[in-house]
Formats: sequence, structure tokens, C-alpha cells
Amino acid sequence: MGQATTLVQERASGPVAAVRLSAACVVGCLVAGLWTAVDPGLLSGPEAMQGSARGTALVLVVVAVPLLLLAARAAAQGSASAVVAWAGALMYVVYNAVLLLFLTPFNAAFLSYVVVLATGLWSLAALASAFGVGRLGARFEPRRSARPVSLYVATVAAANILLWLATVVPASFGPFPARFLDGTGVQTNAIYVQDLAVWLPLASVGAWWLWRREPRGFVVTGAVSVLWVIESLSIAVDQWWGHHADPTSSVVSGAVVLPFAVLALVGVVPAVALLRSARPWRDPPGVRSRGGAPRRERSR
Repeated sequence: MGQATTLVQERASGPVAAVRLSAACVVGCLVAGLWTAVDPGLLSGPEAMQGSARGTALVLVVVAVPLLLLAARAAAQGSASAVVAWAGALMYVVYNAVLLLFLTPFNAAFLSYVVVLATGLWSLAALASAFGVGRLGARFEPRRSARPVSLYVATVAAANILLWLATVVPASFGPFPARFLDGTGVQTNAIYVQDLAVWLPLASVGAWWLWRREPRGFVVTGAVSVLWVIESLSIAVDQWWGHHADPTSSVVSGAVVLPFAVLALVGVVPAVALLRSARPWRDPPGVRSRGGAPRRERSR
């Protein structure tokens, strides 16, 4: 009896930790995002990069935060697909916290950026611990959409890897600083760092798992697909803001705004196709029924 009680308490603590950490992350995003977007004296460096940072901050506040809140609420009601969307929103938060920290000259909002990165990372860890990648992935049906989505994710990941390497490899053997850093005001590009070290390898491995219809593949590619939708929209916005701030800059371009907005819409299709294949929990892990005792999942 005591062992069963301990198990219930352990399962219940995970979602609670994820919710609390995500709530702290939301507060951090609102503080950092609004501060960056509306304070004209906060940022320094090239005007184009300042505009780009403000655009990123705007999407953080008006897109990522609402999605995070809605997904967490739906997850608490038993939606397995919402847990994956929750993870995808947190991935976007982490991705762009890194950019605000390393592509933006040090400023008074630095600690708020650190809070966003820390709470985003720990929220992801708590989410994975609470729901379990394998257990969560088991809620997805091996539908026909699995392999088409796998091909989509693998193609986008491979195209980005080749594009970044085509820029970085020649620059590695050329004069320093590299030409692709001209106009950025930084000594290295954090986009290349995290894409090549973390996100694109993760997407590639997730695509392979999904191709094999492994449960973890549904979770990883689903979250990455959500990340890419928000990030495509974010790029469209930050490029518009950056170009508006400095139309002469080669770092930003108004010509890519519409293509990335279209990419965001296109990316919704595979994301929805994958997420809709998830079966809901009667109760998600760690959530108790009204009577106070945990309810078992209905047998199938």
C-alpha cells in the first residue's frame, strides 16, 4: 500500500513541476519579450539586428506564450497531442532565448533572458519526465501520415544542414571575421551553433524514428514541427522589423517575409496531420479524479 502511494505521488509531482516551471517561463517571456519589444533604449548594436530582436520578442509574447498556455491547459484535460504542442512551444522559447542572449549585445534585460532560457529548459525536462517520451508516443496511432511527415521533417532538416554548411565550411578556411558576420555586430552566429549541434540532429533522428513508427518519433517530430511553424512565422516578423529598422542592411531582407509566412502555413499541415493521430488519456499521468483517487486509463 505504501509503495503504491509513493508511486502515485511520484507520478503526480511531474506534471505539477512542469506546470509550475512553465508558468515561471511564461512570466519570464512576458517580461523579457515586452521589455525588448517596447523599450527603445534597451538594445544596442546594428539597427537591423535591433529590429530583428524586437520582432522575435513580439512573436515570443503574442504567439509562443498563448500557445504554451493553451497547450498546457489542454494537456491537463487529457490531450496527448497538446503535450507535444506544449513541448514545441517550449522549444521555440529555448531556441530564441539563446538568440537573445548571444545575438544581442549585453543589456539590462540580460537576466530576464537567462530566466527564459533556464525555465524553458527545465520545463522541457519536467515535461519529458512527467509524461515519458515513450509513454506519450504510445498514444499516437501509426497512421499513414507518419512516413510523409517523416520525409518532410528529414527534407527540411537536410536542406538546412546543407545550407548552413555551405556557408560555414568555406568561411572556416577564409579570412576572419567571416563575411557572413558582416553587419551583425557579433563574432559568431548562435543560429548555426544550436541548429547544427542540437535542433537539426534532433529533427533528423526524430524523422528516422517516425519512419520506423517508433513511439518516440511521434513525440520528437511533432514537437519539432510545432517549433518550425512558430519559428517560420518568427523569421517573417523579425525580418520585417529588421528591414524596417535598416532597409540598407544585408543581414535582413524584406523579400523573405512572405516566403517564410507561407512556410509557416505549409508547416501547419504536417504538424496537424501528426498531432491529430494522438489518442487522449482518460486522465493524463499524475492527474487525479474528482474523488481524489487516480483513475486508471480505460482498457481498449
